[in-house]
Amino acid sequence: MQEFEQSPQPDHKQYVRKVTLPSGKTIEVISFEDHPTTAPADLHVCPECASELVYPVDWQEAGRTSWEVSLRCPNCEWTHTGTYGEETIQHFDETLDHGTEELVSDLRELTRSNMEDDVARFIAALTADYVLPEDF
Repeated sequence: MQEFEQSPQPDHKQYVRKVTLPSGKTIEVISFEDHPTTAPADLHVCPECASELVYPVDWQEAGRTSWEVSLRCPNCEWTHTGTYGEETIQHFDETLDHGTEELVSDLRELTRSNMEDDVARFIAALTADYVLPEDF
């Protein structure tokens, strides 16, 4: 007796969506989507140069639980467009939010530092009588 090894079946989920046609007729559209069983990818990491600055250029829904995302690395100019599951996109979105928070924090710190330097120079100019009423 011969034994056959079964290959693992992908995780398919079925979604039913009602669509109303312009004629007024309603139909049901059934779609099947594969769902990855692996951990979410770190989309912010460039596979070419390992930079952690990869960002989305464009993204749009590719299905009920997947997104098509165009990525770009500013260091090596690597680009890629791929379709990713909801978990991967959620992880990427959280990483982007964290990066945005860091950038805003750094911007506030730089702005404050620059303003302090400007005020110190202005006070020094006033003290040395380099600023006259005609300057205003």
